[in-house]
Amino acid sequence: EIRLSLVGSEMCIRDSFSRMTFMQDMTLALKRYAQFEGRANRREYWMFQLFLFLVATAVSLLAGVLAIIMRSSPDALSAILIGMMALLGLMWLATIVPLIAVTVRRLHDCNQSGWLYLLALVPMGGLVILVFALLPGTPQENSYGPVPAGP
Repeated sequence: EIRLSLVGSEMCIRDSFSRMTFMQDMTLALKRYAQFEGRANRREYWMFQLFLFLVATAVSLLAGVLAIIMRSSPDALSAILIGMMALLGLMWLATIVPLIAVTVRRLHDCNQSGWLYLLALVPMGGLVILVFALLPGTPQENSYGPVPAGP
C-alpha cells in the first residue's frame, strides 16, 4: 500500500507498509543499541515498543499453545511456565539498554534531558515519560542534534 505524507513543505510518496521497511523500523533501536546521544522521532520509539510487544506476545502464545497440548501433565505445565518466564526475562535483559537509549533519544527530541528518564523509577513518573513520548519533537535543530529523519 502506498501512503502519501507531508514532510516539511514537500509531498512524499512512501511505501510505508513494505515488509522490509516495517522490520527495519521496528529494529532500528536495536541497531542503535547503546547510542544515548542524538534524537529519536516518535516513529522510531513507538515501532520499537511495538517490536517488544510482538515478541512478548509471541513467546506467551507459544507457551499457551504448549500448555494446551500438554495439559494432562502438571510437571509439563510447570516447565512451560518456567520456560516462558525465562524467555521473557532474557528478552528483557537483551532489550533493556536499547529501550533506555531510545527513550533518552525520544526525550532529547522533545528538548528534554535524558536524566528525566529517572522519573520512570518514581510511582506515576512513567506518565511523564509517556506524555513526552506522545508529544511531537521540536521541529528545528535543538541542543541534542538535528531533526531526525522520517515521520
